[in-house]
Amino acid sequence: MGFKCGIVGLPNVGKSTLFNALTRTAAAQAANYPFCTIEPNTGEVAVPDSRMKAIASIAGSKEVIPTRISFVDIAGLVRGASKGEGLGNQFLANIREVDAIVHVLRCFEDGDITHVEGRIDPVADANTVETELMLADLDSLEKRIVGTRKKATGKDKESITILPMMERALSLLQEGKPVRLMLDGIAAEDLKILRGLNLLTSKPVLYVCNVAEEDATKGNDHSAAVQAMADEQGASTVVISAAIEAEIAQLDDAEAAEYMETMGLEEPGLDRLIRAGYELLDLITYFTAGPKETRAWTVTRGTKAPGAAGVIHTDFERGFIRAQTIAYPDYVALKGEQGAKEAGKARDEGKEYVVQDGDVLLFRFNT
Repeated sequence: MGFKCGIVGLPNVGKSTLFNALTRTAAAQAANYPFCTIEPNTGEVAVPDSRMKAIASIAGSKEVIPTRISFVDIAGLVRGASKGEGLGNQFLANIREVDAIVHVLRCFEDGDITHVEGRIDPVADANTVETELMLADLDSLEKRIVGTRKKATGKDKESITILPMMERALSLLQEGKPVRLMLDGIAAEDLKILRGLNLLTSKPVLYVCNVAEEDATKGNDHSAAVQAMADEQGASTVVISAAIEAEIAQLDDAEAAEYMETMGLEEPGLDRLIRAGYELLDLITYFTAGPKETRAWTVTRGTKAPGAAGVIHTDFERGFIRAQTIAYPDYVALKGEQGAKEAGKARDEGKEYVVQDGDVLLFRFNT
């Protein structure tokens, strides 16, 4: 199950520096767990999760295997991309292939690095990209909706089902608003239809404020303006210094810890970025644990036990019987599976159980 975050932004905002730091970090992690560069501009990184070490210690696991998420460095966008300007067509096609958008915004001043618009205004930059995506969606929907309306008039069942969502999305776009505003409280069946339309502005967005080194801990006026914009949209932000992350990615653990201390950082900004990307996709983690390995698995929030089992192997889902379930706090407090059983905290859950973040699961199934 692959989940991709596309890193986007105008030219010279630092997105490729961030991506390179991510992939260097992942390459350094490769000695401990799987990493692969799928394409030159795509890399998988481990999702930092301190719970794994605690579970592995209790279970006596020989190996620890975290869950992973992919980041894609997408070609820089320029004004007019929706009409094919610059690498516009490639940019839009690449965004369609990702599940969420990580939008890097320049929140630093540097006279040696030119800005494509000739000024430093991250909110305006965000609006430039958003406008291009909305224009592309508007063009796409206006072309598709004509045929869908015609088929719906002819009593085509699929078109009758899809048309209301297309019209709602089109109405939003005509008002100059992104389609993702429809996501709040949307019914599951409508969400499935909306995702099937594959509209660029329906994808969730995380704003990354790329600041100068001296602003890495607290941000600055530029990042504060982005935060205010994100709050209005119900979006999230992460403040990060790409320059610092590029430096950390080249150091060993001891050197990195010392460097972060001098910069006043408790952890790499990339860790926060990776976790934020994971949360942006509304993903949660469950664990399996034993002497051989402790492993993290990714599922979408709301996934039921059989679906979670299917992430490990399709046979697990097909032959699902039940799942022994221990909540993470109970697993740690009671020192593992046996202690949880003795305290009555190891529950047998059936097919309707909705997996919770941090659950330690053991599946029973028939092959």
